Amino acid sequence: MSSAPLPHLAPSLRARRSGLCLAVGIAALALAGCQSRAGPGDVTGSISRSADQPRTTAQWHAESESWGKRYEANSKDRNAAFYYARALRALDQNAQALAVLQGAVLVHTEDREMLGAYGRSLADNGRLKEADDVLSRAHSPERPDWRILSAQGTVADQLGEHARAQQLYQTALKLAPGEPTVMSNLGLSLALSKQLPAAERVLSEAVTAGSRDPRVRQNLVLVLGLQGRFAEAETLARQDQSPAEAAATIAYLKRSVSQQNSWDMLKGGAPKAKPKASTAAARVPEANPDEPPQG
Repeated sequence: MSSAPLPHLAPSLRARRSGLCLAVGIAALALAGCQSRAGPGDVTGSISRSADQPRTTAQWHAESESWGKRYEANSKDRNAAFYYARALRALDQNAQALAVLQGAVLVHTEDREMLGAYGRSLADNGRLKEADDVLSRAHSPERPDWRILSAQGTVADQLGEHARAQQLYQTALKLAPGEPTVMSNLGLSLALSKQLPAAERVLSEAVTAGSRDPRVRQNLVLVLGLQGRFAEAETLARQDQSPAEAAATIAYLKRSVSQQNSWDMLKGGAPKAKPKASTAAARVPEANPDEPPQG
């Protein structure tokens, strides 16, 4: 779990930092956080599930350059602003992406997808309260968007409002039953709520649902490790990592759960001192975020 709309593995570029990209003293999520959104967190978007394929850093750089040229030629070009900001977010150029989207929402005032992208970008930049407000306006009760609901959930998790986050994920799942990205975010939120068996169940279902994003499995590795089931966690980690990488991931996880009373906290024990908030794990963003209709 989008401090970026941790969550929420955000773009796939960030997913493998130090194995799982975890810090387990879990009091906050990142909507983008280790998230690499196969497109930005995000976390954390809207595109058909068939297009849910992580991109390489080189591919994102190429997309940034292509759309950036079109944006420089005409900053009011809706798709140029949208896709250029998406590529910038995927490359962790969050301040620049936010600047692009701030201008775009002033021009495209009725564009809810643009507003949703702006809300996610605010979360990327740590402006969580603003992100929460903007995302709440990016769809309506008459036309709910499961991707926006999932993004709202990752922001709520970062604000420490885990019960509200879980309600948002459950609502998203009513609109998109079995969606692995939402289930992964729900699982991480449950872990933050010290509900590790429930988190494991949800993440196992997400893996079984056939997500092609390895970050979903990485989140299950995290939850298994938090329960002390390191052998199982390492076996699962080897599906996406070499034996040496998987061993390093588990060693990192073992060190993490032994520090700052985080293990006692997550098992439901009363820590001697209140743990500091930190970013946890890899949030999976919405299927492939921030993709508007073609045009």
